Parts: sequence; C-alpha cells; structure tokens
Amino acid sequence: MTATDDHRLFAQTAPMLTGLAYRILGSRADAEDAVQDTFLKWQHTDRNGIDNPAAWLTTACTRRCIDLLRSAHRSRVDYVGSWLPEPIHTEAADQPEQQLALASSLSTAFLLLLERLTPKERAAYLLYEIFEQPYHDVARTLDIEEAACRKLVQRAREHVERSKVRHVTPAEQQEQLLAAFEAALVEGRTAPLAALLSEQIALRADGGGKVTAVAEALHGRDAVLGFIEAVLHPACRNDRWLFVDLNGSRGVILERDGKIEAAISFGYDDADRLRDIFIMRNPDKLARLEAVRIR
Repeated sequence: MTATDDHRLFAQTAPMLTGLAYRILGSRADAEDAVQDTFLKWQHTDRNGIDNPAAWLTTACTRRCIDLLRSAHRSRVDYVGSWLPEPIHTEAADQPEQQLALASSLSTAFLLLLERLTPKERAAYLLYEIFEQPYHDVARTLDIEEAACRKLVQRAREHVERSKVRHVTPAEQQEQLLAAFEAALVEGRTAPLAALLSEQIALRADGGGKVTAVAEALHGRDAVLGFIEAVLHPACRNDRWLFVDLNGSRGVILERDGKIEAAISFGYDDADRLRDIFIMRNPDKLARLEAVRIR
C-alpha cells in the first residue's frame, strides 16, 4: 500500500471517525485530536496484517476517545458551573430521514445524557445504535465478550429511551419556538414562549468560569421566564441574531460587535414542548463555531 493509498483510505474514513469521536467526547476540538492521533498511529503501523483498515481505524479511534474521556472526567467534575457539549454548526441533510437521524444523535440533550453513561457504555451504544455496527465488531473494538457488549448496549439503550432525548420535533414547530424565543429576548414579550414550555423546562448555561453565566440549572416555568425577563431580555435585546442549525436542529447564535456572545440550542419533550434551553457562553467553545446566517 502506497502513501497515497494510505491517505486516501484514511480520508474516506475520517468523517465517520470524527462523527463518532465528537459524540463520544462532546467536544469538536477533542474529537479532531483523537482523529489526528489515530492517523499518526495508522502511519506508524504495519498494514500488511490488517484485513479491514476501516475496522482497524474505528477501533483505534474509539479506544483513543475512551482514554481521552477518562482523562477529562476530573476536569468535568470540577468544572465551574454547568458543563455543556461544544456546539457545532450542521448543514441540513438532503433527505428527511437523514435529517431525523442527524438531529436525534447530535442534539445537545442527547450528548448531555451520554455523560451519564460509562465510557464503554457510551461507545458501545454509539457504535451499535448510531453507526450500525454488529455486536461482534463492537465487542472486538472494546476488547470484551459479545455477551458483555450486548449488556452494555442494553443498559445504555434503556437509559436513553427513558429520557426520550432522541425525540425530534418537526421543523415548523422549531421555527415557532424560535419566533417566540426571539420575541421574549428582544421585545420582552414572554407570553408566546410561556405557551410552548414544558412543565419540566430547564435552562442551563456554560460560561466555563470565564464569562458570566447562571451557575446552576434553573428549573420550572417561573424560574426560567423570570430569568429571561430579568437577565436575558436586557442583555440580549440589541444583539444580532443568526438562526442556524446547531447539532442537527434549529438554534440561535447571538453576535455583538462582530463577536459571538452565545450559541443557544433547545431540547423538546415527546409532546413537542420546549424542555431544555442550553446557552453556550464559554469563549473557548464558541471560538470554533462558524456563524452562518441562513435565514
């Protein structure tokens, strides 16, 4: 195999590896590091005994992600305020079923739920449920017996299904929510938004200890609407609003003086009511986010 063949084969696999790594780690920067580490390992490995290069790369990348995830555990436990996954701008898929799959496996709510799983549960679930790899391949990747792999996936699946975070709200209702959210933050009119809130509504903000952000999650309509009226409306009413696809669903980027101040994504319950508001303010996580006006 020539060097050109090496690079071409890796390039073909890299998008899948990046998607897997991002879902495991919740960080695009860390995901890209994991994929780069995988490429370096690939370059220094004797490929003569590798029958399935894609499987080898998937295994190497997954194991590297698990190592990084374990290393990151302490920093996330000690994190100042709420830790949220790094938001990413996503392009709309060509087919409705592709968009549904993208949104259900990339949402902030889903990635945040994965934080409650063990590293191996997370990897097993993603490889089997999202990337549709057979149990025996997943077991080989994780270096465990197939029976143990099935148990990992089952435990993770039960956790995900109970939370219903993979429910995807129709696009037209997402747009209705965005209009109501804009009215609340820009004009101070909260009644349209209040009508769309779940009883279990929660608001979380990630400032990383570097900028001002609510330190703990707010729960319930009164707390969330009160925060919007008292804090978000005065702070955000003059910002430039960019409506974009964030993590597979409609979201908002707020700009001030040409600088991204916040990226806001949403989560819904199975009745299509707003259940989560996620506000990313950590400048390190916003630095890599491309602001693209699409409306």
